[in-house]
Amino acid sequence: MTTPRRSRVHQHRIAETVAGELRTRILASDYDYALPTQDQLVKEFGVSYPSVREALRILETEGLVTVRRGNVGGAEVHRPDKSSAAYHLGLALQGDRVSLGDLAAGLRMLEPLCAAECARRADRAEVVVPALRANVEECTALVDDGVAFTQAAREFHDLLVAFTPNATVRNVVGSLVALWSAQEEAWAEALTRRGEYPTRDEAMTAVRTHRRIVDDIAAGRAGEAERVACAHLTATQSLLLERFDDGIVNAASPAARQAIQSGVRARH
Repeated sequence: MTTPRRSRVHQHRIAETVAGELRTRILASDYDYALPTQDQLVKEFGVSYPSVREALRILETEGLVTVRRGNVGGAEVHRPDKSSAAYHLGLALQGDRVSLGDLAAGLRMLEPLCAAECARRADRAEVVVPALRANVEECTALVDDGVAFTQAAREFHDLLVAFTPNATVRNVVGSLVALWSAQEEAWAEALTRRGEYPTRDEAMTAVRTHRRIVDDIAAGRAGEAERVACAHLTATQSLLLERFDDGIVNAASPAARQAIQSGVRARH
């Protein structure tokens, strides 16, 4: 009576082994890597088709492949990116019932460090400052369009993180920024439809502050850039938190997931 269960456990272990090898290949590969066919995998690993299919399901749940079924079936590879990192972090925060206020506080601790690191870059005048100034000009042109302005203004924060030299900081803080952006953009769209946000004065205040941060970065004033960025975050976050401070981080809804994925991919 226990034979089927032992067989299933054995098959799962084989599938884990195959999935582990394929996972290593995907993560170490170039972006154009294509998985072998199921026939090829069965022959290469000397395992059964059910074991190969289970291995692919494991990778699919991790977001590393998409299995297409039917006459045009196959497995499409997806290397991990910032959107997948933000999404899975968001699920963890949502599962722990982390509040928007807690997420906001984390950003206030970490994102201003990115502004300071941008100001310390030796090549900031050639690489960082032109991109930030271009974003400020774009925001200035959109102050009368609430949703578009919010998206462009959030991109300024994404750029601060993207130009941070340390890759670990870029990925960790970038995930938090993507999560916050998804919450803020959904909120701004809802309030803009009701004619409540943002006002032109609020938008212009954000533009002036962004311009000041850029000036501090250009001048290499790391401490001042960090201070102004922190004060700016506090002010802008308060617009959302005064209405939703007791809300929970939401990454699971289709709208939130789409906002995370489209926002990160459009900006990086």
